[in-house]
Amino acid sequence: MGIITPTNKSVLDLKGLHLYHSAISNCSMRPRIVLEEKSIPWVSHHLDLLKGETHSAEYFGINPNGVVPTLVDDGVVIIESDDIIEYLDHKFPEPPLAGTDAETRRVIHEWVKLASSIHVKAVKTFIYENKMRTKLGMPAAALAEYRSRQKNKELLEFHEKSSSGGFSAEDLAQSMRILTECFDRIEGELQSHPYIVGDSFTLADVAWIPLHFTLIGATFPFERYPGVTKWADRITPRPSFQKGVLKWCPKF
Repeated sequence: MGIITPTNKSVLDLKGLHLYHSAISNCSMRPRIVLEEKSIPWVSHHLDLLKGETHSAEYFGINPNGVVPTLVDDGVVIIESDDIIEYLDHKFPEPPLAGTDAETRRVIHEWVKLASSIHVKAVKTFIYENKMRTKLGMPAAALAEYRSRQKNKELLEFHEKSSSGGFSAEDLAQSMRILTECFDRIEGELQSHPYIVGDSFTLADVAWIPLHFTLIGATFPFERYPGVTKWADRITPRPSFQKGVLKWCPKF
């Protein structure tokens, strides 16, 4: 479940739950929502994405991909937001967010993994092109330093493109196609029940509501998805969304 051995050994001495996260990161919103949904005390380690704080040598020693979030639980280090929220639900089972029977758990898990799998090639690409083009590109020296640390080919390719010339028309078309296919599916599910998987708020909703929130800020055309809009309006008043998302990022 995303558990790693960090090279920065200082985090191994941390006691309790510590979350390395960023206010504007939709991946960071996921564990913040779960932590608030379950009323779990946690220690914040906020990193500013716009200042490149996740790209430091110190943080790469904690998370080898140089991204947020990272959860440290009594010295156990878990990376990747999908693994983190499933880890939290397993360790703190009340209220249950991953389903109470095998089939429901399987379906929820698939939705969680799907949200994670499209992050770089669809979500990050769309948001960068439509919102962050002037904010996240790296100057040459910073990009060279990043290259020396980043071993993840997908992330390296993303930052190479975002820092030197931008994305191709093919990249952008792929991003839009993937997002449209996914939200078409979600719209279909929401025709028969109020949440993505049935009548209860689950990790499937936790995985997708931050994408909806940040994609709105990047002008994704949600007007074609009335069911998705009602679903988001249903979730927004939840205390876990208010504290886990809007407290940190009132508007994306």
